[in-house]
Amino acid sequence: MRQLLAVLLVLCMPAVATASTTCPWPAWERFKAELVSVDGRVLDRSDERLITTSEGQSYALFFALVGNDRQAFAKLLRWTGNNLAEGDLSRHLPAWLWGRSKQQWQVLDSNNASDADLWIAYSLLEAGRLWDEPAYTQLGTQMLWRIAAQTVRKLPGLGVMLLPADYGFEDNRGWRLNPSYLPPQLFDRFALVDPLWGEMAGNVRRVWLQASPKGFAPDWLLWTPAAGIEPDPEHGNAGDYDAIRVYLWLGMLANGAPQRDELLHHFAPMVAATTQAGLPPESVDARSGKLNGHGPAGFSAALLPLLANASADPTALEAQRKRLREQPVDAQAYYNQVLAMFGQGWDEARYRFDNQGRLLPAWSAPCSE
Repeated sequence: MRQLLAVLLVLCMPAVATASTTCPWPAWERFKAELVSVDGRVLDRSDERLITTSEGQSYALFFALVGNDRQAFAKLLRWTGNNLAEGDLSRHLPAWLWGRSKQQWQVLDSNNASDADLWIAYSLLEAGRLWDEPAYTQLGTQMLWRIAAQTVRKLPGLGVMLLPADYGFEDNRGWRLNPSYLPPQLFDRFALVDPLWGEMAGNVRRVWLQASPKGFAPDWLLWTPAAGIEPDPEHGNAGDYDAIRVYLWLGMLANGAPQRDELLHHFAPMVAATTQAGLPPESVDARSGKLNGHGPAGFSAALLPLLANASADPTALEAQRKRLREQPVDAQAYYNQVLAMFGQGWDEARYRFDNQGRLLPAWSAPCSE
């Protein structure tokens, strides 16, 4: 099995920035040292409450799997279950926010965040498969059923869709959605467990396309029964710190993944804008296409996969790599570090996804050093 994965990994990979891809991952070691506590909590120091989010835990679980770090994976999972899920992830989706309040460490908001739920379930399913750990597979499957039961709705004119959380995102106006919460490759992987997720995968791609008429994704949108997609009542048409992940997930879609070529063509304006300016825009109006400012270094990292796959001109890709070499992401800047781990990790061929959403980690081949 590992030999087959190694062959698939090599076949899936374009030219990348570094040659040694199957050895220990220094960026993951730095991430752990700077942002993960000894008991497995991912710290976001941008908030004075020293918060931890289910998002941070979910991403770190994925990075630990990519880094073949079983010990860190188990520690992160244990902290998440004990502190965010009332001790049992099989029965409770994790609370999205934890931190310090009135000198006590506790859950600050018990609502879930469905993107984190997806990444935790995905990492468990893939850890179970790749590490041959049935308990992880079982827990990932249980989480997937619970997500479907609690956070999925059937929207008129669209079909089954994942809401951003269990509550707070539906009223008489419609349903608020966040495109960056919906990585297509995760839905493709879940379709191997249940066809419901395959139906949702098609709906996710439809939302991505319809929400971005100028080729730029919004952070949020409102789905209404009468008109379909409308501007979000709170954030309007802005696309910035959430939407940057849409381009990240898109760039990492495998050859042969459903509608990949259509999506790459549709979002080509982001590639063109970044190439022309030399830097990614910080914010874009998804309806008008108006660009504002320059994004931080994490945005450059997030766009590496898309620039590698969507453009025959390597200028923009090399410009973003150069920027990251000269202006590395602050080691303690949680969100930019996450974007860098995903984008630069992919660019270094630390991992790929296959066309059914399964993870192909570089460690499935022997280390070359």
